[in-house]
Amino acid sequence: MKKKIIEFKNLTFQYDAQAEPTLNQLDMTIYEGEKVLIAGPSGSGKSTIGQLLNGIIPHIYKGELSGELLLAGKPAFESSIYDKSQIVSTVLQDTDGQFIGLSVAEDMAFALENDQVPQNEMQKQIAKWAQQLELSDLLDHRPQDLSGGQKQRVSLAGVLIDESPILLFDEPLANLDPQAGRDTIALIQRLQESTKATTLIIEHRLEEVLALQLDRVILIDDGKIVFNGAPQSLLATTLLTEHGIREPLYLSVLRDLGYDLTSDKPLDQLSQLDLTAVTIPQLPQSTVPQNNSKEPLLTVRNLTFGYTEQPILKGITLDLHAGERLAIVGKNGAGKSTLAKVLCQFVEAEGEFLWEGQSITGDSIKERAERIGYVLQNPNQMISQTMIYDEVALGLRLRGVEESEIERRVHDVLNICGLYAMRKWPISALSYGQKKRVTIASIMVLGAKVLLLDEPTAGQDQAHYKEMMRFLDQLAQMGHTIVMITHDMQLMLEHSDRCVVLVDGQIKADQSPIEVLSNLNLVRQSHLRETSIFTLAQRLGVDPVGLSYVYKERNQSHGL
Repeated sequence: MKKKIIEFKNLTFQYDAQAEPTLNQLDMTIYEGEKVLIAGPSGSGKSTIGQLLNGIIPHIYKGELSGELLLAGKPAFESSIYDKSQIVSTVLQDTDGQFIGLSVAEDMAFALENDQVPQNEMQKQIAKWAQQLELSDLLDHRPQDLSGGQKQRVSLAGVLIDESPILLFDEPLANLDPQAGRDTIALIQRLQESTKATTLIIEHRLEEVLALQLDRVILIDDGKIVFNGAPQSLLATTLLTEHGIREPLYLSVLRDLGYDLTSDKPLDQLSQLDLTAVTIPQLPQSTVPQNNSKEPLLTVRNLTFGYTEQPILKGITLDLHAGERLAIVGKNGAGKSTLAKVLCQFVEAEGEFLWEGQSITGDSIKERAERIGYVLQNPNQMISQTMIYDEVALGLRLRGVEESEIERRVHDVLNICGLYAMRKWPISALSYGQKKRVTIASIMVLGAKVLLLDEPTAGQDQAHYKEMMRFLDQLAQMGHTIVMITHDMQLMLEHSDRCVVLVDGQIKADQSPIEVLSNLNLVRQSHLRETSIFTLAQRLGVDPVGLSYVYKERNQSHGL
């Protein structure tokens, strides 16, 4: 019989800042060695579960708590954070916020130093885990200078070196490019097999996590468990979409094709499904979208930039048109965020900038901000106010807008971003995904003609993803230019008209999303990932481009 390692018994928790409990009479048991995904919409309580496990609650975040939590059979709330860290190792969503040491080696050694491990043993442990996580050549580097995938491995090393029996991952894929995300999932799989650690993952990106061959999925909504069972049993239902979680793309297509989704089939493993009985509809012929013939709103020519002698952007030439939805994609470190900073004049680059045919090369940051609004990837880097309303209103107040107009515009954008009910909340009470929506709202409220968003849907559940993207689509229809830096291939497929692929600071492709995703050499070179629609099309022996057009047109016709 499997041994219980985590037990929630009738547990209810309510933050001091909130009027209602975040978790309500939670009962669940997790056994040694299990791989469990905890999923749910933003604000459902899944992050609170993680904070209870690692001791952030009640030691740092205070609130009213009732019921029991047992870790390895012992009451968790009687233990210090240090004691809990011996049982639960946590890899945070924001890896930069987890680094302690000035080098990778120092960061890995931190836990061992606190445990007073002898230096010779410490060096052996660092060498062992550095080799296992492919960090041996990076031990002298600063963690902050590494790529997203490398940072993830350093964070893993810092917690794995203690060899705790429980590994907790808080949205490990949120800030990674598709290939780095795939590598991270493969790494977690290998580590779980070698250490036999109980592995808990809190994540929105369900489809990618299914590659772990999970033992269970626990679906949380409104602080309660709505499903607790095998992945294929969950995928046979409509619970995911009912509770704001994106179901795998291939399942959406199979459902439309009339495929019988039942729990006795391996629905979580596309490669294992028997598709011989699937009826293939008439697919449209592959077409290449016509180039935009309108005069560009913004033009950049021969853009070159480097932080030191090492160039980051190399001769970028790009046109942006009014009403266009543009996705900028590429691997971590390709230059996507740097390009955004240059466009907003946060850093000065060589090259020419034209706005409606007129030079704006000499713009100040303030002048450029009146044309282009920028939302950073990390919301904590943008937030300066205590309350949600004040944060969204700040830009308007600095511009001297009257308070009555501020209230109208702030309330409108909070409604659109799903934050109106929280308008009087402190930002500290929000999840990472909710904070992201606050920063997006604070830029949207200013009404710039070009809205540039760095990972606009990272950390967002499906309901808020759809709501946000509907709003961005509406802005595009009104003539705003929407530029999205993203690792989300589904977002690129569904909500962009055009895709620019960056590789090592250069534009390697400027095509429609479907053309990009159908070019497997380009996908591999740029660390993208073909969607599961393309994998499904290969299994069905049909044109992946045609099947993708069917999916995209269906979603647009249903307003998804």
